[in-house]
Amino acid sequence: MTRRLSLAALPLLALAAPIPAAAADESTLAVLGDPAAQDEMAETVTALVNALMRLNIGPLAEAVARVDPESDAAYIPPDATLGELAGRDPDYGERLGSDVRAGTRMAGHMAAAVAAYAPLLRDMARDMAAQWEREREAARR
Repeated sequence: MTRRLSLAALPLLALAAPIPAAAADESTLAVLGDPAAQDEMAETVTALVNALMRLNIGPLAEAVARVDPESDAAYIPPDATLGELAGRDPDYGERLGSDVRAGTRMAGHMAAAVAAYAPLLRDMARDMAAQWEREREAARR
């Protein structure tokens, strides 16, 4: 559950990191809020995860077992896939894609809110900095 949650949060974190700078960028807001772009991102993640889960790791396990014959890699079948080893269910890629779609939609809402509040937040920061200077000067007297 925790790993799935952290994987699902990656797109949101990646999108949220540059939000203060990108929030004012109308094209960023348009992409994040565009259902077609959200679908494209979700489909890309779904395809990548599904491809990774079909990756044959048997040869890698064999190489590890040669280096360390006592490792668990020696018990991995030669035709094992990453998905089989991870014990994932067949719908994992689709669920992760849905999480990406929701995360992108959420990032779009968040970016729009930051853009709307940016002037107010900038004024508040300026006011707090001025208040800090007044308090610091008063403390020095």
